[in-house]
Amino acid sequence: MDLWRRSSSCLSSISHSSLGWAPAGGGGGGESKVSPEIAPAEAREEEVEEEEEADEERWSRLLPELLTEIMRRVDAGAERWPPRRDVVACACVCRRWRDAAVSVVRPPLECGRITFPSSLKQPGPRDAPMHCFIRRNKKNSTFYLYLSLTQALPDKGKFLLAAQRFRNRAHTEYIISYDCDDLFPGSNSYVGKLRSDFLGTKFMIYDSQPPYDGAKPSRSQSSRRLASKQINPNVSGGNFEVGEVSYKFNFLKSRGPRRMQCSIHCPVGQDTASDPWKEKPVSTSSSLALKNKAPRWHEHLQCWCLNFHGRVTVASVKNFQLVAPAGTSDPWGVGDEETVILQFGKIEDDAFTMDYRQPLSAFQAFAICLTSFGTKLACE
Repeated sequence: MDLWRRSSSCLSSISHSSLGWAPAGGGGGGESKVSPEIAPAEAREEEVEEEEEADEERWSRLLPELLTEIMRRVDAGAERWPPRRDVVACACVCRRWRDAAVSVVRPPLECGRITFPSSLKQPGPRDAPMHCFIRRNKKNSTFYLYLSLTQALPDKGKFLLAAQRFRNRAHTEYIISYDCDDLFPGSNSYVGKLRSDFLGTKFMIYDSQPPYDGAKPSRSQSSRRLASKQINPNVSGGNFEVGEVSYKFNFLKSRGPRRMQCSIHCPVGQDTASDPWKEKPVSTSSSLALKNKAPRWHEHLQCWCLNFHGRVTVASVKNFQLVAPAGTSDPWGVGDEETVILQFGKIEDDAFTMDYRQPLSAFQAFAICLTSFGTKLACE
């Protein structure tokens, strides 16, 4: 009987300690003291973190030559999306894999492909335009930029950027973001914005990051990002002016399409970013002047026409092609009035193609195309 009692008291003390409490003073009676207990969920999270650290350490031990060869083969075998997500997955393994991916993957200017978020702020391809398209949601004034995956107009596409139009007093603003569900100036996914004047004929393009070394944020109150310092101290609290788009007035209502001019700050000699998820400021920047290519009047069709090479199928006042004026001295060699830097045109009721090339980036091209939406009574 004494042995059973001793066993029972022992089992009781074990069960009490496992439940997180024990009698005070080690004896029977008295007050009970509560001891800290590790929740199962917290313990599991710690185990997962330890396993991830062990896996990362194991993967980072690969020889640099072997790691570089792996990245080269993955990059060569994934020329288009969605297979190209394998390159992004490799860059997410650990820091060494990310560095290897950055050293292997070339920018859009050289390879003609978009891989990382930083690619959206790098110049487009040199030899052929990058084919994209924009979808519009009229209900919530939202616009989505996709990378074309096939020759179909349009296809499912790879999501790149999103923008939403807001009315700010007498002005209109477009907030551009990496995340279609997070269109707020103070968020980490904020890319930049577009702001128009009262008449909607002049637009300023702002970047969330400095486009080149020594760039200073705009001092105007309207260009500041509201409360972004309070949300994330690592996010810049200002916007950097990177371009201007203006539409010429047409008070006489003379026959003809819209006439637009652009002045865009484009990087010179930009290389790949040191971090594929961050934009790296370049050392120099030059201003690129663009104007819309003049269409010709078609007597038989009784309309203004441009050759979009099959990429535009619906007539619209929004359709345009941008070229650099002849004789323009620029480091990109595009000042011939024949090389189309950006073309934008309608293919469905709420779908538009957007094809761009160097020296414009996807972000800059998207911002320019957004200026075409909306009524411009003074220009039509």
